Amino acid sequence: MQKIIEVITFILLVLAIDYYFFQGIKTLLRDSEPTIQLWWKRGYALFSVLSVVIFMLFRLIPQGYFSNSMRRTVPFILFILLICKFIGLVPLLLEDAWRIINWLARFLGSKMSEPQSTPRVNMISRSKFLAMTSAAFAAVPLLGMGYGVAFGAHDYRVKRIKLKLPNLPKSFDGIKLAQISDIHSGSFYNPKAVQRGIDLLLKQQPDIVCFTGDLVNNIADEMDSYWEIFAKVTAPMGVFSVTGNHDYGDYVPWDSDEAKTANFEKLMGVHKKMGWRLLMNEHVYIKRGEEAIALIGIENWSAKGQFPKYGSLSKAYPSGSEAAVKILLSHDPSHWEAEVLKMYKDVDLTLSGHTHGMQFGIDIPGIKWSPVQYVYKQWAGLYTQSSQHLYVNKGFGYLGFPGRIGMPPEITIIELLRG
Repeated sequence: MQKIIEVITFILLVLAIDYYFFQGIKTLLRDSEPTIQLWWKRGYALFSVLSVVIFMLFRLIPQGYFSNSMRRTVPFILFILLICKFIGLVPLLLEDAWRIINWLARFLGSKMSEPQSTPRVNMISRSKFLAMTSAAFAAVPLLGMGYGVAFGAHDYRVKRIKLKLPNLPKSFDGIKLAQISDIHSGSFYNPKAVQRGIDLLLKQQPDIVCFTGDLVNNIADEMDSYWEIFAKVTAPMGVFSVTGNHDYGDYVPWDSDEAKTANFEKLMGVHKKMGWRLLMNEHVYIKRGEEAIALIGIENWSAKGQFPKYGSLSKAYPSGSEAAVKILLSHDPSHWEAEVLKMYKDVDLTLSGHTHGMQFGIDIPGIKWSPVQYVYKQWAGLYTQSSQHLYVNKGFGYLGFPGRIGMPPEITIIELLRG
């Protein structure tokens, strides 16, 4: 019943927005040839009908008929197009709001009236100007998102950080730790582009590679076409990984608890097949001679109520003093302030992901902004409190919107230094 209500609501919303936006298109085409007007009108009507039909199919047909990537991407694109048209309505809505206010003022006896414009030769009418403004308003975000899909989705960037840790053992001075996060393989559509990202990672020649969760969107099968690409990720001191909130299959319906459990077990097997050491609320020691650092990995743990707390840092924490430096892999950055800073003050560095930088924003010298910052205090880059550090990676892949605007996919290289 809920799905039917959603579909009906969407249809009514599309029809209302499309009808209103269509009035602007008719104004723009008013001076065009009748044949051109006819084809534009038919094309626009056909697109609107197809949008409704596609949305109905994706909402009402059972899960298995479409790939996970299609099920997420296609409705999202339709939603974005709807938003672009709604933005395009802003000038028209403002004009109509002014007309209504002006009419009410005159009706109530006010002297307020709309200024009479003097006709001028070779000037476009106000209605056509508003229609052109409306089209421009809709085109700007649409072009931006088109760029984000075509070029931003796989525009991999290397972010380099030099981080001084006072207790870093001498033999570890200068080691390079690479971090990637949020692969979301179920959203990928271009294996060659993904391979370029992996090639860029390997070109950095890191000593250690850490992956901080969300290998898939929901289903372990999403890695079937990509595990061989990611299996090429190797490092002299090892590749280590943890799980993120999307890895548990919590966001899709399952026929049974056993099916969900089997999916998660297969996902853990994918990590092993790729040669990645999956840390499930546990720690390992990385040694050089007689010196060691501890790498701690926990399952997803979030301070946000809508995300699960499967992780246990108390269980994973190394109780001995064998390691002079402790590095924690924890998918959700809200974990850092909620638990790490309060209870584990000798965890030197926490590596997280999860936010994606919302795949939209600005991150240039002097300006760092994304809507996600209103939800997550620590959402991208390096954060330091006292002697403890958190680095939030903006992610390797994408979810929902199949692109990135101003928040390119990231490969982080952290050089650890004594100091």
